[in-house]
Amino acid sequence: MRDIIRDLPGSKIREVANAGMGRSDVLAFWFGESDEPTPGFIREAAMESISRGETFYSHNLGLPELREAIARYTSQLHPGVKADRIAVTSSGVSALMLSMQALVGAGDEVVAVVPVWPNLTAQPEILGARVKRVALRTDGTAWRLDVDELLSAITPHTRALIVNAPNNPTGWTLSRTEQQVILDHCRRSGTWIVADEVYERLYFAEGASCAPSFLDIATHNDRLIVVHSFSKSFLMTGWRLGWMVAPAEVIAHMGKLIEFNTSCAPVFVQRAGLAGLAHADEFVPGLVSRLKACRDVLVPQLGRIPGVHLANPLGGMYAFFRVEGQGDSLAYAKHLVATAGLGIAPGAAFGDEAEGWLRWCFASQDTTRLTQGVERLRRTIVTSPL
Repeated sequence: MRDIIRDLPGSKIREVANAGMGRSDVLAFWFGESDEPTPGFIREAAMESISRGETFYSHNLGLPELREAIARYTSQLHPGVKADRIAVTSSGVSALMLSMQALVGAGDEVVAVVPVWPNLTAQPEILGARVKRVALRTDGTAWRLDVDELLSAITPHTRALIVNAPNNPTGWTLSRTEQQVILDHCRRSGTWIVADEVYERLYFAEGASCAPSFLDIATHNDRLIVVHSFSKSFLMTGWRLGWMVAPAEVIAHMGKLIEFNTSCAPVFVQRAGLAGLAHADEFVPGLVSRLKACRDVLVPQLGRIPGVHLANPLGGMYAFFRVEGQGDSLAYAKHLVATAGLGIAPGAAFGDEAEGWLRWCFASQDTTRLTQGVERLRRTIVTSPL
């Protein structure tokens, strides 16, 4: 076995969750998913597909009708994206790995904005690439990117830039001006941008239907791959369905990589995705409204606990906070499970830059669970410090 595989760290989120699995008294907010099940109209579409016997292979790039539907959905949010720029994948994470396989190899340099979901930096490392990390910083009110620092890190030797915005775990989001500066710089350096925009609809700016996207300012042949997923905006985490938008020339070759990875996404799952897109205009805004309500319950309550520090997230589904005096986030997250029955993710799961922080997924059907969780945290800070 290759050393890089042997040395891959296990998921610290799973480590915390495993400590509390099976306990009915635990309020679990550790995973990046809502406790709301996939909508019935999506589940029914999958069941009808299975009933019709649609259990065979499909095109590597996805059902033509799904690619067309994704193109229409995307074009409602961003300037015209055609189906020849769409590849359907077996999850968003698969789309990210496919992007890395297509772009980087052993010895290549990749720059990543961190902290970030660990898969994004592990994938190029698995392929033998070297990852340079540029850290977000917080001033107590918001997370911010030092754009000059990022541009200095991206040189003609940089094969790809990985950026996730809205960001997991911080909720940070790129501005349009920042995107334009980054895109212009990457055009000059010849660097590919791999933009993980799976949280683009989970965006809480007044009057906005989605977060700023590189697709708004890029041309159809820019060195840009944008990755999306049905997991978050359509409550389909367990279905494993995603897509990517890339230059048509790249998509023409992507089918070969999909063949060697997963062959294709299951047809009945793609039918479920089609149903989701068909009802997107009714369903997604309501989901975003519910998530904003959850954020607006949780964040102020956390902020009123003495010793707790956090910034209000503009996008995503997470409150990212720290507790004064608690520097080992994994140990503290396990302590919260054991002593308070509260399950949240340790910041260390997202890289060294996030050590000392904790991530709380606020995607909950019942906001009273959030309030109960805050009270458990408050009591633990006062009566059971680690």
